Amino acid sequence: MTAPLTPPHQPSPHDPDWPPPPPMHGPAGDPITAAEVLQGVLVTVVSAIAGALLGVLWLNLAPRVLLISDGKGVYLRNSEGETAIGADGTFVLLALAFGAVAGLVVFLLRRKGGVPLVLGLALGGVLGSLLAWGLGTYFGPTSDVIAHAKAVGPDIAFEAPLELNLGAAALLAWPLAAMIVHLALTAVFGPRDPEPEPWDRPKPYTQGPSAG
Repeated sequence: MTAPLTPPHQPSPHDPDWPPPPPMHGPAGDPITAAEVLQGVLVTVVSAIAGALLGVLWLNLAPRVLLISDGKGVYLRNSEGETAIGADGTFVLLALAFGAVAGLVVFLLRRKGGVPLVLGLALGGVLGSLLAWGLGTYFGPTSDVIAHAKAVGPDIAFEAPLELNLGAAALLAWPLAAMIVHLALTAVFGPRDPEPEPWDRPKPYTQGPSAG
């Protein structure tokens, strides 16, 4: 006759013999260091300064809208032209290029990535776009159209002020391009997190059959 099998002993997670779970690894569990914050601030500052170059390029490459005055009012010289949206298109294309280059350069310099770098790209892109917009409008044709029309005289074409009709949408082109390029490169070519070690549990104790 054989003795009945005893039910296996299932240890409780609070049992001292139960091994603790392995520590978490990867960027989600890594604390943000002061060096990473400093790198994010540096990316923000450099991106913002680069906005001056964007402003110069926009000022020189954007198509001009020509106005004309008859002495009583100011009108578009060519009302059917598409140059009115050319300034916005030029700014957006330049901003997308600047953002893509910024994301690529940051990835090449620090492949590990990190939240401060992404935030630096985003904030720096916004500040750079604002600086470019301000420089372009400040050094471009005057915004006082009436005074400009009186200065040049009637029936003489003059340039309209440089404007961004798309507003915030154009200013977000740079940061969006920078973050998308950087995150895509990090996801494809960045370092991989180590695989977590298996959680080895103790084998349950079983009593084999015994002769009775």
